[in-house]
This record gives sequence, structure tokens and C-alpha cells, in this order.
Amino acid sequence: MEYGILIGILVFVVLFIIPCIKVVPQAKAYVIERLGSYMTTWSNGLHFKVPFIDRISNKVSLKEIVKDFAPQPVITKDNVTMQIDTVVYFQITDAKLYTYGIEDPINAIENLTATTLRNIIGELELDQTLTSRDIINAKMRSILDEATDPWGIKVNRVEVKNILPPRDIQEAMEKQMRAERERREKILQAEGEKKSSILIAEGEKESAILKAEAHKEAQIKMAEGEAEALLKMKQAEADGIRLLKEARADSSVLTLKSYEALEKVANGQSTKIIVPANLQGVASFGTVINEMIEKKK
Repeated sequence: MEYGILIGILVFVVLFIIPCIKVVPQAKAYVIERLGSYMTTWSNGLHFKVPFIDRISNKVSLKEIVKDFAPQPVITKDNVTMQIDTVVYFQITDAKLYTYGIEDPINAIENLTATTLRNIIGELELDQTLTSRDIINAKMRSILDEATDPWGIKVNRVEVKNILPPRDIQEAMEKQMRAERERREKILQAEGEKKSSILIAEGEKESAILKAEAHKEAQIKMAEGEAEALLKMKQAEADGIRLLKEARADSSVLTLKSYEALEKVANGQSTKIIVPANLQGVASFGTVINEMIEKKK
């Protein structure tokens, strides 16, 4: 009899008590109802529910959720129909509101995203739609976040994934882009040729300037060399005269110097040399040179 009671107690514990012991994992929340009414929300950890009275109404993930919604047909302000698909990043912040706030919250977010997108695109033209993704994303995130607050949902980010205009508009846009690329290529090529011509002209100019400066320097050096040579010649002549004077050259030496002078004359362009009739005249000529030297002193 006692064994039967123990076995009954064990069966009761196994079938009813142990299943009531619950462990809520990290990033999860359990919504608990008691007798059909909301009682509490369990966070992560060990919990116990009353058998036959309490029940787990919903198990909610608190992680950020990513939903990629199908493309939606939208019409721009200039009556262009295109397909746009969006990606919504959201997170459940209140498990109770998420459970009791609205039926099928994911479907509600998808429909709300589609209607919001149509309203925003309807105020933009085609070109603005293609170039204003950041503005569209920001407006949609703000509107969706405000609308989903009563559902316990926080919309963190909304991204426009693809914008697909009609085929004819795509072809026109491709032609326009091709023409724009060709125009830019021609502009870059013309600018390159212009810069190349400028560099060549500047190089030729600098080369001509350097050549002129080199010729000028050469002429200056040549003139300085000739002046220095002439100065040295005159200095040598002056030194020779001074040495003759210091040596007290007599008439015979002066006569010899006169012959040397006549020899230099003969090395010039003259073809005839006139020699005095007698050496006495030459000696007299030397005496005159000697007197000239005396006067210079």
C-alpha cells in the first residue's frame, strides 16, 4: 500500500511538477497568463508556473530581427511606376504589447512599410527617388518607429534595397550615362592635350633661355679672357721697359731691341721692310727711345 502511494506521488511529480519548472534562455521573454489573463513576463532564468492555472502564452525573441519584404509597385510624382523592395531591422522591446497589441505583427509591419513607401515616393520625382535613398530611409524609419510603438516594437533601421524603373526608362538612363561618360572622357582628353602642349611650350622656353644664358656666359668669359691677356701683355711690356731702364741699357742694346721690333713688324701683313742706310741711324733711333723712357719716369 505504501509503495503504491510513493509510486503515485512520483508519477504526479514527473507528469505535473517537473514540466512546470521552466528555464528562460538569454534574449528570450515568456508571456505568462493565469486563468486566461495576462499575469507577468518572465525574463531569462529559472521560473515555476502553477499547474493547470498558469500557461505560457507567447515566447518572444528579444534579438534584432531582419525582414526583407518583397518588391512593391510605387508611382512617383511624375507618374513613373517602379518596383522597390525594402529591408526593415526591428527589435521587440515589450513582450506584452507585442503579444496583445496587434494580430500578426510581422504582417502588419510589412503592410505599413508598403503604404509608407508609396506615400513617400509619391512626393518625389524619378530623379529624386534614385538619388535620395538616405532621405527615404530616414523618413520611413521615423514613421515606422512611431507607428509600431503601441506594438512593443522598436524600428532601428530601414533600407531601400533595390529600385527598379521600367525597362524603357532603364535603357534611356543607360544611354544618358553612356553619353555623360563619353563627354567626360573627351573633356579629360582635351585637358590632357592642353596640359601637354603647355608643358612642351614651357620646356622649349626654358631651353631657349638656358641656351641664351650659356651663350652670354661664354661671351663674357671670352671677353674677360681677352682683356686679361691684353692686360698681361701690357704688363709684360711695362716690365721689360722697366728692366731695361734698371739695367742702364746702352746704345748697342737699344739697337738690338730695335732690330727685334723690326723683326716683329716683318711677321705682320707688310711685305717690305725699310732698313736705315747705316747703323748709326739705328743707334740714334735707340737713343730717342731711351730718352722717351726717361721722360716717362
